[in-house]
Amino acid sequence: MKNISIVGDGAMGSVCAMMLCQKHYAVRMWGYDAKQLGEIQNRKENFKFLPGYKLPDELAFESRDSEILKNADLIVSAVPCQYMRSVFARLKSHFNPAVPIVSVTKGVENGTLLRPSQILADVLGGDVKVIALSGPTIADELVRKLPATATAACQDEQLAKVVQDIFTMPYFRIYRNTDIIGVELAGAMKNVIAIAAGIVDGIKVGDNAKAALLCRGLAEITRLGLSLGAKEQTFFGLSGLGDLVTTCISPLGRNRIFGQRIGTGQSVKEALGATMSVVEGAATCKSIVELAKTRNIDMPITESVYQILFCGKGVLEAIEELMKRKLKAE
Repeated sequence: MKNISIVGDGAMGSVCAMMLCQKHYAVRMWGYDAKQLGEIQNRKENFKFLPGYKLPDELAFESRDSEILKNADLIVSAVPCQYMRSVFARLKSHFNPAVPIVSVTKGVENGTLLRPSQILADVLGGDVKVIALSGPTIADELVRKLPATATAACQDEQLAKVVQDIFTMPYFRIYRNTDIIGVELAGAMKNVIAIAAGIVDGIKVGDNAKAALLCRGLAEITRLGLSLGAKEQTFFGLSGLGDLVTTCISPLGRNRIFGQRIGTGQSVKEALGATMSVVEGAATCKSIVELAKTRNIDMPITESVYQILFCGKGVLEAIEELMKRKLKAE
């Protein structure tokens, strides 16, 4: 594989482009907004989502739908979950089903309740080859070449190994597994728990509360994941516990920051308006609550975040209700 096309010009798309250029792949980047993409190209910097870091001179930019997928050996999908359907419907007529897609998207689509790989299959056809690449991967740290790890997941382990080899760098170690269901669900659900962690930070209720939140949040994630066919060990790996910890403690995590703003007194609307990037956990929270209901899975933390974001429940009231829940075995 020599030619790699990146669909999406956000922070993670830019980081993937930078890493792959370092490995001397021929990389092209596409964005849905040709004007914004042109400005990124002219500045040689993703000024909106990853400011302060120069993009490689070798990185090519392509705004034409008809050209971005032409001759691609591999496609990287770096589109926010709620926009994946419209983007790939737009590009569908130019897609070659033989070309694998690496998805770095984290979320569950509203309405359909589909994971990123399922959205791609729904739009592009069931024979599409998708590999989920997920883990504790804060974009700002990756671009500074700080040590990081992730998991490449695909039912076809040989294809996961190909992606493992492509993305492994001296500072970026990739593992592989075949549980794409668990990897994608863990990556989606941890963003909801990260919003709760940010709220805990905002109201300053202490480290004991935050530790409890992460532990019980992971229990919720695992319960729902198992009911949907995921493997338990996935949730204690890099894409599960690893990503959850990073997202809940990093000062750079946008879902945690969004929650922190709510915890300090901002309204949901104000907190969303103050966040430059897409807060995937907010939209995903709706989907996870629906999924939990369809499987009859108890997810009290996720439900509390939903009530705060969409039903006007106060933060202190939500915490009080969680603490007064019926006592049970761990």
